Amino acid sequence: MNYNESIEMYLETIHILSKKQSVVKSIDVANELNYARASVSRALKLMLEKNYISLDNKKNIILTKEGLDIANKIYDRHVTITKLLESIGVSKKIAEDDACKIEHVISDETMVAIKKYFDK
Repeated sequence: MNYNESIEMYLETIHILSKKQSVVKSIDVANELNYARASVSRALKLMLEKNYISLDNKKNIILTKEGLDIANKIYDRHVTITKLLESIGVSKKIAEDDACKIEHVISDETMVAIKKYFDK
């Protein structure tokens, strides 16, 4: 996984967690991704530097507008690719797993074409 994929995965995870619970902490991200807390801490530092997240006074993670835009894009790709794969007969679990990999490398042009296909 390259740097951008890793950051996108973190942002998407924070976004999904924030939909399920009122606050997101680094331990929540570590548990969700099954990553070491030290790895999550390094990633959070990078995301803070890039202004993708902010931390409140209780160390809750908050996506900035830029971070939320990226998270929404990746999440939308994930949902759309999963739907595509399931529509051609791939099991839900495999479709989810494969979508998680594909969402980071698929081109914008291909995503637009897939969305148009589903809009028909």
